[in-house]
Amino acid sequence: MTTTPAYLNPALTVEERVADLLGRMTLEEKVGQLMMCDARSDDLSFINTIQPGSLLHILGEKIDRAMDLAAQNRLGIPLLIGEDGIHGHSFWKGATIFPTQLALSASWNPALLEQVGRVTAAEMVPTGIHWTFSPVLCLTRDLRWGRVGETFGEDPYLIGELGAAMIRGYQGQGLNDSNAVLATAKHYAGYSETQGGRDASEADLSRRKLRSYFLPPFERAARAGAMTFMTGYQSIEGLPSTANRWLLTEVLKNEWGYQGVVVTDWDNVGRLVKEQRVCATYADAAIVAVRAGNDIMMSTLQFFPGAIEAVRSGRLSEAEIDAPCARLLALKFRMGLFENPRRPDLKRAAMEIGRQAHREANLDAARQSLVLLQNNGLLPLDPAQVRAIAVVGPNADDDMQQLGDWSLGSSQHPPEAGKHPREKTITVLDGLRALAPAGCAVTHARGCSIIDDDLSGIPAAVNAAQAADVVVAVVGDHLRFIGEEQCTATLELQGGQLALLDALEKTGKPLVVVLVNSKPLVLPPAVQRAAAIVECFNPGMMGGQALAEALFGLFNPSGKLTISFPVHVGQQPVFYSQVRGQHGSRYADLTQEPLFPFGHGLSYTRYRYTNLRLGADRLARGQSALVQVDVENTGARPGEEIVQVYVSDVVTSVTWVNKALKGFARVHLAPGEKKTVQIELPWESFQIVDAEGRSVVEPGEFELLAGPSSRDRDQLRVTLVVE
Repeated sequence: MTTTPAYLNPALTVEERVADLLGRMTLEEKVGQLMMCDARSDDLSFINTIQPGSLLHILGEKIDRAMDLAAQNRLGIPLLIGEDGIHGHSFWKGATIFPTQLALSASWNPALLEQVGRVTAAEMVPTGIHWTFSPVLCLTRDLRWGRVGETFGEDPYLIGELGAAMIRGYQGQGLNDSNAVLATAKHYAGYSETQGGRDASEADLSRRKLRSYFLPPFERAARAGAMTFMTGYQSIEGLPSTANRWLLTEVLKNEWGYQGVVVTDWDNVGRLVKEQRVCATYADAAIVAVRAGNDIMMSTLQFFPGAIEAVRSGRLSEAEIDAPCARLLALKFRMGLFENPRRPDLKRAAMEIGRQAHREANLDAARQSLVLLQNNGLLPLDPAQVRAIAVVGPNADDDMQQLGDWSLGSSQHPPEAGKHPREKTITVLDGLRALAPAGCAVTHARGCSIIDDDLSGIPAAVNAAQAADVVVAVVGDHLRFIGEEQCTATLELQGGQLALLDALEKTGKPLVVVLVNSKPLVLPPAVQRAAAIVECFNPGMMGGQALAEALFGLFNPSGKLTISFPVHVGQQPVFYSQVRGQHGSRYADLTQEPLFPFGHGLSYTRYRYTNLRLGADRLARGQSALVQVDVENTGARPGEEIVQVYVSDVVTSVTWVNKALKGFARVHLAPGEKKTVQIELPWESFQIVDAEGRSVVEPGEFELLAGPSSRDRDQLRVTLVVE
């Protein structure tokens, strides 16, 4: 009579099942579990030789084949399947591709981010995916960095709030929710503090600086239940993040009590040998990676023989392999994968992928992501005055640039992988043609390229502009200039775009500039003088419809920037929360003020802020502060305003930022309506990180500021005394 092994008995506790299974495993099986293998090859025999615990870059029917092979292994340990679902199910043809993270962040709407996570999970699950490598919680500092568009912007508090919401969306009801996917908080931590904007360069960060700005979003993610963390590519104080025990074990696992797993980014263990050269052999790298606190090694095949050699030689104990293996097995048991490996259901996927409800959610996301940067009154367009619109510019009808990075056709997959079906994406041109009022002609001329200096298309664009009542110029950046390893030395509009904009301005026609771009760019005078500027970032499949609706006044834009726009690339850093104490308030040759600040965003109506007040003007230890401000819609249209509250600690024991966002609220106001907006700031809102690296609230005077943006002149102020 065959007895069922204890680890296959779901009535036992997770701890009992892990202990039983671990006791049955060979060293090779344990090391295999720690490996995440790239499964793009047709040859999956490694599943039976290495017996990896997880795979990535595998979809659909091929997952079934991989799971069958894993089930044939001696202990039948199920696979964990991960994939890059960054702003939608990125690499599944026809999936719903949302605006990028930077675009979504402009909504300042955690509920929206949670919905995006839910829809993405709903589309990933039936294709056999258990795990998405999202969200990015990196803090944008240098705008030249190629991955700015993957972030939620420049503010630690807002990043944490939006990231936590997206994690809730992905992970649904918890680990046993078969309609959810694991979220990944990445890249832990400090990856975005680059040198010269160059990707994966040494991050010049102290532990105090990490605790002050870079770690808070990740601590928020850990508290929100993110079950996986991913390390960054960079090094800090000479230690690659994958080798940083203080970061991965002492802070994350011990101090924060994190119970999930840590996965390296792509070949980070191999990089210790090949690029960063802090290890001579793969056995050395395996020892460093395991002892630092990594649980899963992504795409470093050499880890398998390296770790085994390290144990066999006595340099690494088998117990040190047991610990991360146990963490991963516990995760699989809690997910119920031993009972239900969550195989693909392609019939269900066909019904779920890109369905109408998901397109509607995507359209809602695109609407909330738009930011009206500038408007002299031209927008919304008056159908009685506009009978012809010229739509020009290289991004007016380019579906690839609208979807942005991390979608089929971008740099992460080869060209033979194809792209998303063109008909799934509504470009700006598509949207304007579909929504233009009867009798309004819409013409199109591309004008120029972003990736070369060919100006031959400009005369046709000028002719189209001269024949129109309004010109909509859609400019920005290109996939060639964004993403991993694709940082830029400049923030200028590339190719022939400057010449095109100058030529369009000379026609004298009213000019609406629409930006389809991954990050803030330096806007030339022709754009700064335009009648209106609308920032879309990379607005996803429904972005063109949302933009057209906004231009025609079918809804009132409410988005606000989560990242500051510089006047010149040399202004960096330009983020709003600067540390106090520099000499002077400007460059000798240029303003230090951004062109558009963090929190900025206009509307088709106007709002008046008055009567900022506190529930009490003194705060005892551990209490929350109650902030109230009256906001009135003084215009003729209903609108949604994003009210922002900042804290400034007047005197601190160490240098600190001039102000920091600590609360925000969305409020809907009808024309003429006034509401009192109430925001509660918990005790932690008044913390600084002292010279010893401790988070403390120091007694004394604080200024609380409320307004429509981070700019001083936009804000009301009130004083609070902390006892």
